[in-house]
Amino acid sequence: MKSTDNNQESLEMATLGGGCFWCVEAIFQQQPGVTKVVSGYAGGEEENPTYQSICSGTTGHAEVIQITFDPKVVSYNELLHLFWRSHDPTTLNRQGNDVGTQYRSTLLYHSNEQRNAAEKSREQAQEYFEDPIVTEITALEKFYPGEDYHQDYYLNNPQQGYCSFVIRPKLEKLGLKH
Repeated sequence: MKSTDNNQESLEMATLGGGCFWCVEAIFQQQPGVTKVVSGYAGGEEENPTYQSICSGTTGHAEVIQITFDPKVVSYNELLHLFWRSHDPTTLNRQGNDVGTQYRSTLLYHSNEQRNAAEKSREQAQEYFEDPIVTEITALEKFYPGEDYHQDYYLNNPQQGYCSFVIRPKLEKLGLKH
C-alpha cells in the first residue's frame, strides 16, 4: 500500500505482530527509513476493539504495529528480516511470558507483492529455526490504532519494569540502542 506524506514522497505501509506491541514498536522505531509506527489491533472480528477486550482472547485480534516506511531507505524485505530476528515465530500464541492469541506472530499484507514477499521470507527464515514457524500470513482487513497510552510506550516509559526487563534486553540482543 502506498501513501503520500506532506513532502509528496512515496511511502509504504507494513503491518505485523510479534508478541507485545510495545516490544516490536520499540524495535521498528529505530529502523532507518521507518517514518511512523502505530501500535494497534488487527485480525479479529470485533469493531473498534479496546485493549481490555482483546486481552479477553475473545475478539480474535492480535497486538500489531503498523509501520510507515520509505522504500528508498528500507525495503519491505529488510523489514521482514528484522521481524524474524525480533521474536520467536515458532511459538503459537506466545512470546516469552506473554500468552494468548493476541500475542501471535502475524504478517498482515497490504498487497499481493507483500504477500509473496512474506511467504518467501517465511520459507527462507525457517532454516534458522529448529521448530516450524507458525507465523500466519493474511490480508489486512482492518487496523485499529491502540489507545494513546500504548503509543511510543518504550520511548515514554524506559524505566517501567516491562521496558527494563523485557524490551531493553531485546534491543540489546538486536544491537539496537536503547
